[in-house]
Amino acid sequence: MNFTDAEGYIEMPPRADDSSTLDCAYLVTVYLGYGVEIQVLNVTLEEGEEVVLEDLGGLEPSILANESVLTRGLVVRSSSNQISVRFSSEKRHTASSLLLRYRAFVLSCAYPQSPANGEVSVSSLHAGGEAYFFCLTGYQLQGPSSLTCRNATMPYWSGKEPKCLAVCGGMVKNVTLGRIVSPGFPGNYSNNLTCHWVLEAPEGHRLHIHFEKVALAEDDDRLLIKNGNNIDSPPIYDSYEVEYLPNEGVVSTGRHLFVEFTTDETGTCTGAAIRYEAFAEGTCYKPFVKYGNFSSSDLSYGVGTVVEFSCEPGYTLEQGSVTIECVDPDNPQWNETEPACRAVCSGEITDSAGVVLSPNWPEAYDKGQDCIWGIHVEEDKRIMLDIQVLHLGKNDILTFYDGDDLTANILGQYSGTLPKFKLYTSMADVTIQFQSDPATNIYGYNNGFVVHFFEVARNDTCSELPEIPNGWKSTSHPDLIHGTVVTYQCYPGFQVVGSEILMCQWDLTWSGDVPSCEKVMTCQDPGLVEHGRRVLTGSRFTVGSSVQYVCNKGYSLSGPGVLTCYSRDTADPKWSERLPKCKLLSEENLPCSNPGAPSTAIQSSEKAFFQAGETLTFTCRPGYQLQGEATIRCLPGHPSQWSGMPPACRGRNCVLEIHLLSLEEAVCANKLEGRGLLTEVFTAVFYLAILSLKFLIEVIS
Repeated sequence: MNFTDAEGYIEMPPRADDSSTLDCAYLVTVYLGYGVEIQVLNVTLEEGEEVVLEDLGGLEPSILANESVLTRGLVVRSSSNQISVRFSSEKRHTASSLLLRYRAFVLSCAYPQSPANGEVSVSSLHAGGEAYFFCLTGYQLQGPSSLTCRNATMPYWSGKEPKCLAVCGGMVKNVTLGRIVSPGFPGNYSNNLTCHWVLEAPEGHRLHIHFEKVALAEDDDRLLIKNGNNIDSPPIYDSYEVEYLPNEGVVSTGRHLFVEFTTDETGTCTGAAIRYEAFAEGTCYKPFVKYGNFSSSDLSYGVGTVVEFSCEPGYTLEQGSVTIECVDPDNPQWNETEPACRAVCSGEITDSAGVVLSPNWPEAYDKGQDCIWGIHVEEDKRIMLDIQVLHLGKNDILTFYDGDDLTANILGQYSGTLPKFKLYTSMADVTIQFQSDPATNIYGYNNGFVVHFFEVARNDTCSELPEIPNGWKSTSHPDLIHGTVVTYQCYPGFQVVGSEILMCQWDLTWSGDVPSCEKVMTCQDPGLVEHGRRVLTGSRFTVGSSVQYVCNKGYSLSGPGVLTCYSRDTADPKWSERLPKCKLLSEENLPCSNPGAPSTAIQSSEKAFFQAGETLTFTCRPGYQLQGEATIRCLPGHPSQWSGMPPACRGRNCVLEIHLLSLEEAVCANKLEGRGLLTEVFTAVFYLAILSLKFLIEVIS
């Protein structure tokens, strides 16, 4: 069965026919320049059943997946516009099911390789996209400068990637800035070479040569630079004649320089790399420092210009001067030699981040070296070592010590070639030692090591503790190292529930759980009163409860006798009054004692003593009538006395008012029904006699 839509579904197996086995094949074909993506939506297979997904774009089909890896959610993609799916089962009737979803996607060309000593940029990897190739200074492009991604079953680039090669000789006119490298650089040059270059500056300009690298085999390999435009011009540099390269380079007296590089039939080496530039008459040439930078007070480099140099991370300024000045108006020149930036053997570093490079990087390190670097960061930090390059000889060793000397524990010891990896110290210091074999030479660029280091937080820390609602925390140390104390506090009106102080323990766990801040619903204990006692009402000191204070005999209460706990929105609950005091009573000014009251009366206060000026009011219980003054006052004196006797509470009388009430109403308003008139009169006379007798008794008493 064939599928040609841009997307769709494939369901297997189909309904069984009369055949004894099932063998189904499906082919999905999409437009050129597109691939097929298949996603497994559902899969249930029985033992012995086979499913195979194949990409048909190559010379031979390639298997993308089979029944052993088919799981729900699996996605496979083809690299061409065709894919096949085959299902086979020995059973005609099977409970298996397989549901696939397919859809087309845009294919692309593979990312092109950058040429050695060159670069590549790509506009698009899809059909029609372009790849552009460039060479580094000193190299020439051999091959097409651009390639196009072409549409096909499998998209491809229109040609092979070009190469960047160093040519042997040439003529360079109108020189501004450039570079000459020997053939094969930075690899070794060939034998029997004779290369000539002629450099020509614009009118009114001269040429300056800076030596980046000169490494020649012994015997007759030679580099010559001549002050003119032909082989017969006088030399201003001859590798035969000098032992060390001049850091300041060489300068022409006119517009031309002639460069000659020759090798014999034996021996080979890295060769040469020189940098050239043109500069105007009456000025100094533009300074240059490899693996470094500089700042200038005048970009035209006229007389009086001051230049200051610095190195890239991992390099150290050597030779020359950090600051140079253009002097001599008649023959402008720099007053000091330009410095050089080199990766040195050993050093002490206190930066929070940086680079440690093998000696002479990116050139090969020397044999028989023993280098030591010490890196030191803040005491409460540690160091992450990011080893970007490690390409050493088999007998050369790079060792990392977890401390500030060679007696510390070894973090790692390495030789040979390894991919990128990282190490972490346990403290704020690390020592790096590099030892190269005295008997072995290492040649070529990028042999050595590149170690980036960074100051990072220590790993001996507890986990971060959360903030708490209605409160805050304070920490004794910015990093949660061993012994760090975290203190929790609550906003006014809330209190800490749990431990308010937590400590980071040696096993990197906290000493307790994080507390919480809960609304305060109780007052503080108001305390006891000397020479007195207290009576609590309600739950112990909760909002709304009260405390009553009573003094012992011989003492009187000074202040409120009852304190009530009440709530406040932005602060803790508070007592309504200050704590009273119990003061000793003097004989000359004793208060009035509570006069007491009969059971039929009620006093306005039940306290034991009343100070002069205080009053006491009486009321009667229901059914009784007050006789006497309702309020009496404590009068000052020696001792104080009440203004009168407490009143009495008498029972109420039913008074018969014959002229207002009928006979029935006179008997305490009770209506007499169903009785004779004689009985009613007798009853009335009886009640009148009783009332008269009671009245006489009260008068006599």
